Amino acid sequence: MKRLTLPATLWLCLLLLLTAGSAAQARELPDFTRLVKDAAPGVVNIATSRTVAPRDGSPLRGFSGQDIPDIFRHFFGDRLPAPPGHGGRSRERQSLGSGFVIDEDGYILTNAHVVKEADEILVRFNDRREMQAEVVGSDPKTDIALLRVDADDLPTLELGDSDEVQVGAWVAAIGSPFGFDHSVTSGIISATNRTLPRDAYVPFIQTDVAINPGNSGGPLFNLDGEVIGINSQIFTRSGGFMGLSFAIPINVAMDVAEQLRDAGRVDRGWLGVMIQPVSRDLAESFGMDKPAGALVADLPPDGPAARGGLEAGDIILEVNGKDVDRSSALPRLIGRLAPDETVELSLLRDGRTLTERITLGSWPENARRGVRSQAGETAGQTRLGVEVSALDAELRERLNIDGGVKVRDVKPGSVAARAGIRPGDVLVSIDHQSVSSPAALGEQVAALPDDRAIPVRLYREGRSLFVALRLE
Repeated sequence: MKRLTLPATLWLCLLLLLTAGSAAQARELPDFTRLVKDAAPGVVNIATSRTVAPRDGSPLRGFSGQDIPDIFRHFFGDRLPAPPGHGGRSRERQSLGSGFVIDEDGYILTNAHVVKEADEILVRFNDRREMQAEVVGSDPKTDIALLRVDADDLPTLELGDSDEVQVGAWVAAIGSPFGFDHSVTSGIISATNRTLPRDAYVPFIQTDVAINPGNSGGPLFNLDGEVIGINSQIFTRSGGFMGLSFAIPINVAMDVAEQLRDAGRVDRGWLGVMIQPVSRDLAESFGMDKPAGALVADLPPDGPAARGGLEAGDIILEVNGKDVDRSSALPRLIGRLAPDETVELSLLRDGRTLTERITLGSWPENARRGVRSQAGETAGQTRLGVEVSALDAELRERLNIDGGVKVRDVKPGSVAARAGIRPGDVLVSIDHQSVSSPAALGEQVAALPDDRAIPVRLYREGRSLFVALRLE
């Protein structure tokens, strides 16, 4: 058999190509050594403690959500209580977190939940210096806290622009997971503008950086060594890292920090609307090509939106020229504005696009109200597949409505059931027409067309929302 041989020069060329390819691949991988060396002096470990009176007879328990899958939890949520029977003596509860210096005069940024209810806060630098810190201010809505230590000429970190971050970019975190000071982990940004439960004001940066208890409050860096976020939360079933971690964008954090430094608190603009997402069926019922915007489900009569001319059923599409692509974007856009500031809203009403200018108010202490349903006179089944009754004057006054009917029963598999209408709901309008009585509802439903999404406004447990139903 004849053997084929290659000239030595060709073998050399192939070897050089393979070597060059390996070198190019190595050059594409990020090197964080310089970043860590430069940034480490400005990253701190935070230890807190507080005195807690013991509760005799309390059983030992783990994390309260341990048996619930797929939950978001802060790093320092529920802790193990002390064993019962300490003779009335108090005990100290300690937690560990991270933070970083933003001003050489001693200002440090961290998470609000790291220092929540702390009696003492101890800050430790990477050169082993330890200092007592005080809380300048804390904002639970964004989970930001500003601390200060009695020192000057401290090493600070360079801040980046979180509005410029891109999915797929390399990032690194420095913190104290499980108390191991100045640990470094890296990964990529896997998503931006994430909305988490109960965190309407923060468009989180999602990463796959390994984050664990103790990283909370620490900085998230881009490859230029700039802080672009504050590591805050993880998505976990076990309590530890599972590939999804979330950071507060540094632009949001610094807006809050500046207010905390100046006034010790955050004063946000308040529009005075209760909103809900626009689903595909609701979009069709409102004559939209695709779901977008924030649907105004309700608004207090004395709030800024009502005084400025907004109505329930309006869909807010833009705030000062910025798109509201989904309902979660509206609180963020409004929350970054100041009270008494005038905002220009583009909205959809009755198929028309119009503009309203609203002067924002200050967020009230009690923005929600609860209303209990009352019984009433029963009417028969309607085309919707519901049994409804009239409302008494007391319930109408509580809901601040003129008409409406209460849903007493919903037939399984009916149009109403498929739309999500439940017993106890109060129907206020259907197809943009007010419902005044059970008899009026029957007439309105009888006149509605088939096979078209129809918007229905209702109250559920005191809160207004819209659902879309499709008659057959």
